[in-house]
Amino acid sequence: MRGEALLVVVLLSLISVGCGARLGSERQKLEVEKHLNRLNKKPVKSIESPDGDIIDCVHMSHQPAFDHPYLKDHKIQMRPNYHPEGLFDDNKVSVKPKERTNPIKQLWHVNVKRYGKKKHRSIPIPQPKSADPDLINESGHQHAIAYVEGDKYYGAKATINVWEPKIQQPNEFSLSQLWILGGSFGQDLNSIEAGWQVSPDLYGDNNTRLFTYWTSDAYQATGCYNLLCSGFIQINSEIAMGASITPVSGYRNSQYDISILIWKDPTEGHWWMQFGNDYVLGYWPSFLFSYLADSASMIEWGGEVVNSEPDGQHTGTQMGSGHFPEEGFGKSSYFRNIQVVDGSNNLKAPKGIGTFTEQSNCYDVQTGSNGDWGHYFYYGGPGKNPNCQ
Repeated sequence: MRGEALLVVVLLSLISVGCGARLGSERQKLEVEKHLNRLNKKPVKSIESPDGDIIDCVHMSHQPAFDHPYLKDHKIQMRPNYHPEGLFDDNKVSVKPKERTNPIKQLWHVNVKRYGKKKHRSIPIPQPKSADPDLINESGHQHAIAYVEGDKYYGAKATINVWEPKIQQPNEFSLSQLWILGGSFGQDLNSIEAGWQVSPDLYGDNNTRLFTYWTSDAYQATGCYNLLCSGFIQINSEIAMGASITPVSGYRNSQYDISILIWKDPTEGHWWMQFGNDYVLGYWPSFLFSYLADSASMIEWGGEVVNSEPDGQHTGTQMGSGHFPEEGFGKSSYFRNIQVVDGSNNLKAPKGIGTFTEQSNCYDVQTGSNGDWGHYFYYGGPGKNPNCQ
């Protein structure tokens, strides 16, 4: 090996493999070791994060992606051929002083310098314009989203406010993400997803974590979180998918956000992901998908929770900050500077933004636009409350 450029950081939990933490108990560590051995992915080195996660570094050519039969002879693409036009202009967008946000990092980096010196599946989002509330509620998933459809889309971008919502039941989760969608909401849905989530069942704690997900058959047999299965090819050793991100925003306190861009390389056709302004994380090869091999037909941004209806009532699991959109900056969670990538590889403002939520008394969404934040929306809510039972 010739240094860090050949390594990727891998977060391991009992269920997910990605860049991030593996859980702390001895039993869980043994399970992770078994999982690593089964995948033949022995780490080159490991870094312990202050939150108990173990970050495993594996050789880039040994990451789970290359277990895929179509990737056996794949030549890793170390950088995209093109970024979307307008990306770097967009990075210069100012933020009003009263609405200024702060830099964010992953917790495991705290220990990197010191080290160096010596069950789960996503459920498809219902199609907003034809959603049946009774059918939606049966799934146990609820949303507050903004979306565009009716065109061909080649990517999407957003800056997402980061919080640590309270989760009532361990089998529930709360996430905020963007969706790149192709196909129908039946058996053939293609989806690429990225954002942050709190999922005790998946990670064993209530930390806010960076995550990705993909599927090419409506979450049936293909796809996974983070790096659990073959598919996503990671090229970056600075960001660990699945690892905790810190700090998080506080009510009437400092606000923190992350920027995520996913776009289709017009030359190779792969779907690339960038975190912030500086970190190109890797790509999903185009052959993983059917519809998304060409383009996306819908883009969604927003929040999702699982409502398991504990004790026969709506869950108290929070979405976003746990506060409704009308409370505004510093209190409600937001997506800002939301954009799409068009067929000419240009980042541009989305046209005809729609919104959707199953029960606005539980979780809601409100859109707006201005010169600094472009198109934005506030979203979320507390779940169970006097108007949401």
